[in-house]
Amino acid sequence: MIKKGKALDICCGAGTNALYLAKKGFQVTGIDISSKAIKYAKEKAKKANAKTQFQVQNFLTLPFEDEEFDFVFDMGCFHHVKVKDRNTFIKGVHRVLKKNGTYLMVCFSYKNGSAWNHFTKEQLIQLFSNHFKIKNIEHVASVEGDGYVRYFYSVLMEKNLPS
Repeated sequence: MIKKGKALDICCGAGTNALYLAKKGFQVTGIDISSKAIKYAKEKAKKANAKTQFQVQNFLTLPFEDEEFDFVFDMGCFHHVKVKDRNTFIKGVHRVLKKNGTYLMVCFSYKNGSAWNHFTKEQLIQLFSNHFKIKNIEHVASVEGDGYVRYFYSVLMEKNLPS
């Protein structure tokens, strides 16, 4: 169970997940690099009468206070982070999370074929274990809108380690 509180939805797109979290009682801020996506997210939030904040921001320069969020949600953001920027990204998520805060990340699996952003379980453990306690790693298959099956890892982590 993820403790309700302040949540950050990284790469929120049109805000679907942020609105879901808001309906579940989270105080949500969603960020995305796309101003068009943020515009759509704000429109959807207004129609849903949801109290959410959306900002055009870069995931490498999180403009938030240290330990500001209880929960960071990442549905498909990490696998878009360039190899050279991965450590910056991970440290940024760690920085904005409160002690014992939760980070839920969903990223591409190696089962989709070989690529720079398709990960094995071992790679994910190596990348994140210096900053987070990995509580659960689940390999999941998803039938996408185009009918193809794609594979992902869902990784539930807790900030309880110094960076």
